[in-house]
Amino acid sequence: MKDIILNILQQSIEVKDRFIKNNIDLIIKGADMIAMSLASGHKILIFGNGGSAADAQHIAAEFVNRFQIERPPLPALALTTDTSIITSIGNDYHFDEIFAKQVMALGKKDDIAVGISTSGNSKNVIKAINTAKNMELLTIGMTGNGGKLAECADLVFSVESGTTARIQETHITLGHILCELVERILFPQ
Repeated sequence: MKDIILNILQQSIEVKDRFIKNNIDLIIKGADMIAMSLASGHKILIFGNGGSAADAQHIAAEFVNRFQIERPPLPALALTTDTSIITSIGNDYHFDEIFAKQVMALGKKDDIAVGISTSGNSKNVIKAINTAKNMELLTIGMTGNGGKLAECADLVFSVESGTTARIQETHITLGHILCELVERILFPQ
């Protein structure tokens, strides 16, 4: 059991280390993009399924409440939290529409849509990203080894791993880094 634990830890460290080092400029670009959007009065819409839905909520909470410093709340919404909206869209239309219809209702030009999919092939995430692009929102994709999401988002963060848990761990690390960088850009101390 100790060897299993240490092996998991080592894998997690290696995947995150490789991802961060290979994407440092892209991460800075993403933080700048988010900060500019927020500074100009726009918001972030974040969505994904399963563990990625939880990550969407986690990241939205960091922006709305606070991350490392005391500062005014920043507008971010996880499109994964309203069960009445999700189930009515799923029931009346199709599960593939649950995020796209919310983007249509809540998104405005120059807002940011962040789609999270470890496979990169979640139909409802891809549909929402395409809807956002058509509405002139800026789009960010957080994925594993790419998939269709990597082909449609403006800014793509691909984690090179075949293990869902390692991808998700890297996504939340990325989310935390973006939150901290955005805070430093918008609220320099």
